Amino acid sequence: MKIVTLIEAKKDVPLKVISIQKGKGRCLGLVKKLNCMGIREGVIIKKVSAQPFSGPIIIKIGNCEVAIGRGMASAVIVEEVEK
Repeated sequence: MKIVTLIEAKKDVPLKVISIQKGKGRCLGLVKKLNCMGIREGVIIKKVSAQPFSGPIIIKIGNCEVAIGRGMASAVIVEEVEK
C-alpha cells in the first residue's frame, strides 16, 4: 500500500485518510475545517477529479462531493484501500 498526499493519489480509487499534517505553518484551524467537512483519520474517501492549473480537488465522502484547495489537500495523507 502506497501512502501519499491527496494531491498525488489516483482518481476513482478508495482512499483511507491516515493523518492530517499540522506542521509547516499550518494551524489547528485547518484540521477543524477538514473535520467539519467529514475528512478525518480513518474515513474512506474517493478522489473524483483534480482541476488543472492549481484548481481545486473534488473528493467524495459517502454520498457527498466536496471541493478543497490544493493547500488543504496537500495536508491530507492517504493510502489506497484494497477493493
